[in-house]
Amino acid sequence: MTVNDIPLISFFQRVLDPLIVMGTLYLSAVLYHEPFSGYMLVLMILAFFISSAVYQHIDPYRTWRSGRMWAYARDTVFGWCVTIAVLLFLGSSSGLKYYYDERVVLAWFVAVPVVLLSSHIAVRLAKRPERSKEVRSAVVVGVNDVGLKFAGICERHPNLFMQVRGFFDDRTDDRHPAGLRHPVLGKTGELTEYVRAHGIKMIFISQPISAQPRIRRLINELQDTTASVYFLPDVYIFDLMQARFDNVGGMPVIAICETPFMGVNSTIKRASDVFLAGVILLLLSPLMLAIALAVKLSSPGPVIFRQRRYGLYGEDIVVYKFRSMTVMENDGNVVQARRNDGRVTRIGSILRRTSLDELPQFINVLQGRMSIVGPRPHAVAHNEQYRKLIKGYMLRHKVKPGITGWAQVNGLRGETATLDKMQARIQYDLDYLRNWSLWLDLWIVIRTVKVVLKRENAF
Repeated sequence: MTVNDIPLISFFQRVLDPLIVMGTLYLSAVLYHEPFSGYMLVLMILAFFISSAVYQHIDPYRTWRSGRMWAYARDTVFGWCVTIAVLLFLGSSSGLKYYYDERVVLAWFVAVPVVLLSSHIAVRLAKRPERSKEVRSAVVVGVNDVGLKFAGICERHPNLFMQVRGFFDDRTDDRHPAGLRHPVLGKTGELTEYVRAHGIKMIFISQPISAQPRIRRLINELQDTTASVYFLPDVYIFDLMQARFDNVGGMPVIAICETPFMGVNSTIKRASDVFLAGVILLLLSPLMLAIALAVKLSSPGPVIFRQRRYGLYGEDIVVYKFRSMTVMENDGNVVQARRNDGRVTRIGSILRRTSLDELPQFINVLQGRMSIVGPRPHAVAHNEQYRKLIKGYMLRHKVKPGITGWAQVNGLRGETATLDKMQARIQYDLDYLRNWSLWLDLWIVIRTVKVVLKRENAF
């Protein structure tokens, strides 16, 4: 497997596989002349999220990359069996299984792994034959944490076809970090001669940025060899967020702090938001009309409360909620709602406890201002207050704000009365940005249902 195969793997993981799962259900319904009803759409959406989460967790492509096709087929079939088990459990517990034709569902269950494997194997066979996998010899310059991490990766992943012979470093043995499992072959000045004598194919320089003059001299010396030279940047000293390599006009750059929703991830996130928000608004529209009428008749004022918040990249957006208070605070002095708050109306109290006041935010999702899962938007006044007090506070705005979030399902829903609580909330928000995946989004949605039903910290 070469570096050039990675875009193809990404295409399968993020685009083709979900389309196969959903498209095969549609074709099964057509085969048995069953109408594609709303229940089919619900099943399609569930299958999309569950299968994506399962396969991302199992990661059958790690065996694809190493060429172990039987193991890859096993992982693919196992992942689909897990997806089926989850769908059957949800169908049985909710009673939805009675709305589906058993022939359609059975045909779909059988067809999906067959189509998945066939499409992937066909593409693999269609690719031009690769060169024989020669194990390339490598050495690392610099005995430090980054160099040791790289050597460990080469050991754990034989499909990389690289063998680290050892290290070169100018320091004495007592200054080397713990965990060194490869020999120190000599000083940096002895590197060029060793590479020529032993036919080393690859050299990885793991030196701090401050050692730039030394690195320049070393590279000049290595131009007298045929070895390929690579630089292992010490960017791990920073608090990385979605770090990745990229290029701008052909010039290589390293992203140290980036949004997780770039390229295909952005499309997947937006598509899932539109799907779920549309279905939820369609199903809950009668309830929302009843709530609007109750708010209007119970107290003077508008039905919808519009508040300025910070959205993606810190730009101002307007967020909708059913009005639950007698006041309409939207300026530089916004007081958070507290338990037994006298500003909350009787209807508003019920709406806040059940989180029904948040339902209009699904309209914000369709507008593209918000996402279903993401950091909860704070009032502008609170943003301006806490951005001065909490390091990295504004990084949470590298993604769209969400109706629910990682902080909210970890006990930080509702009022953040102290700086410590707000710091904890921001830490969860930043953890979400670092570790985003479809599996995490699905897990947050599931846990949100539990939190809402228990009415934790809602007042």
